[in-house]
Amino acid sequence: MKKLFLLALASCLLASPALAQRVLPRADYVVQLESCEAILREFMARPETAIPAEILQRARGIVITNQFKAGFILGIKDGYGVILVRRSDGSWSLPAHLKAGEASLGFQIGGTAVETVLVIMDETTSRLLYHDRFNIGVDAKAVAGPSAAEATRVNRAILTTPVLVYTRSVGLFAGATVKAGWLQKNTAANRFFYQTNYGLPELLFSDWVAPQPEARPLTAYVASLTR
Repeated sequence: MKKLFLLALASCLLASPALAQRVLPRADYVVQLESCEAILREFMARPETAIPAEILQRARGIVITNQFKAGFILGIKDGYGVILVRRSDGSWSLPAHLKAGEASLGFQIGGTAVETVLVIMDETTSRLLYHDRFNIGVDAKAVAGPSAAEATRVNRAILTTPVLVYTRSVGLFAGATVKAGWLQKNTAANRFFYQTNYGLPELLFSDWVAPQPEARPLTAYVASLTR
């Protein structure tokens, strides 16, 4: 139900550029967090989409996005997401809100959303989001990550690729080049949700921002996966 609600909400935002710039009610950002956690849990529940333990143990960041179909051909125009990073002490950060969109994933009939998990494997890629838009597969190399069912494909080349992409909307295989659209920090959403004037660097890499109760379950789940 929550995903259906957000799909309907996204349709309204797509139809009105002015509305898309407005800060949403806090409850909507809570639902986005819960939806991103649900997406990750659903990925991990299926061998064909589950991320292998070795990759999760080495992950330096995780991005979860929900992007929305606009039109008959699956050209994604808008969506939302969150990013979490592993800090120097091994703990995981608060989930910070992102905007996501403009993925071009080929010709498909049907589907209304593209759910994606990006596993960041290095220390620097997440910092690209400090600036404006980060283009997946352009600003940092990205390949489709092997699933738990393909754990034998985990090798040095995979583990040293900056971004590994897992998606439920297009059939990809390890080693394929991925251009999965763009990500952008959602400064207005983060300041409103966390009641802070701090930006993305402080949210991700400091303990200066108080955690919100609704954000704790996602952080805890990511931490449980990456031990």
